Amino acid sequence: MAASALRRYRTVLLAFAAMVAVVVVLRLTLFAPDPVVVQVAVVERGLVEQTVTNSRAGTVKARRRAKLSPQEGGQVVALPKRKGDRVVAGEVLLELDPSVPLARLALAQRERESAAADGRRACLVAERAGRELERNRRLAKQGIVSADLLDQVESGSQTAVATCDAARAAEKRAQASIDLATRELEHMTLRAPFDGVIAQLAIEVGEWSTPSPPVIQVPSVIDVIDTSSIYVSAPMDEVDSARLGVNLLARVAIDSYPGRRFSGHVARVGAFVLDIEEQNRTVEVEIELDDAAFASSLLPGTSADVEVVLETHENVLRVPSAALLSGDKVLVVDGRTLVERPVEIGLRNWDVTEIVSGVAEGERVVVSLDRPQVKAGARVTVEPSPAR
Repeated sequence: MAASALRRYRTVLLAFAAMVAVVVVLRLTLFAPDPVVVQVAVVERGLVEQTVTNSRAGTVKARRRAKLSPQEGGQVVALPKRKGDRVVAGEVLLELDPSVPLARLALAQRERESAAADGRRACLVAERAGRELERNRRLAKQGIVSADLLDQVESGSQTAVATCDAARAAEKRAQASIDLATRELEHMTLRAPFDGVIAQLAIEVGEWSTPSPPVIQVPSVIDVIDTSSIYVSAPMDEVDSARLGVNLLARVAIDSYPGRRFSGHVARVGAFVLDIEEQNRTVEVEIELDDAAFASSLLPGTSADVEVVLETHENVLRVPSAALLSGDKVLVVDGRTLVERPVEIGLRNWDVTEIVSGVAEGERVVVSLDRPQVKAGARVTVEPSPAR
């Protein structure tokens, strides 16, 4: 009786084990969930840079930029150069009507001629008075001329000399008037202060130019930019200020040239942190582009983004930064299953991260981590890389 019950128990146990095996096989085959399609990247050796970027948009600027207006008022009679024209230092940009300054100069010249004639006449009288004084002194020694008469002659001679000196001073004053009129006439012509390009022209022939009165700023009529002094100014977060320095490699992205980056270097780091209300504290850096010819073609005021390279490691293991999980982990494709691996990282930027340990060269790590199904233990199918 006991042997029969034991046989039945074994039979039931074997049947149950067979059913479990069938269920497991069905779950692993027919009813198994579809593998998750993932994108991967191969762990490879290459260059990794540690970089910082501007916290707000940078700006293309010019170190030398002059906004010009004539020092004197008047009507514009000539504009030899137009907007966009290149100019050299000293070249005429604008001419005002010179008729009034010319008339003033002519008057000053006539006054100098008159003063010079008066001076010559006064000095001739003084010379004659001097000779008369010497003659009377000799006669006085002989007792022929009285002391009172000699005193009168000496006073007359001194008066004549003083008149001569005054006439010469008047002549110098007339010359100063000529110099002043000449300077005023020069101010009727506006010249380029340096080599550059006319960026703006806000006046036309026939219009009147008014000089700026004290304290009140009048808009300029001509804007000249030195295209050889173009640079990019960018605000960097204050936390990076201690690591920034002159001559560090930089790359610049300019809005008007989408998809391109231009190499340059840090030319200057601001001497203080900008503390602007409702904005992050930043330090300004100035970037000079390596291609000076290209830089000269940029328009000041254009938006730009700057990336400064702080440190570089060459020929190191690296993975895309998109492959990193929180806690410095990656998902490695092991056969058809995902395995989570902790890694030690080195330098990193937005694109790639240096791997010090945790994965080997040639292994594949997942970069498509935006789905909850992509996790350790998941069965996966690797999405083919796009053809290049």
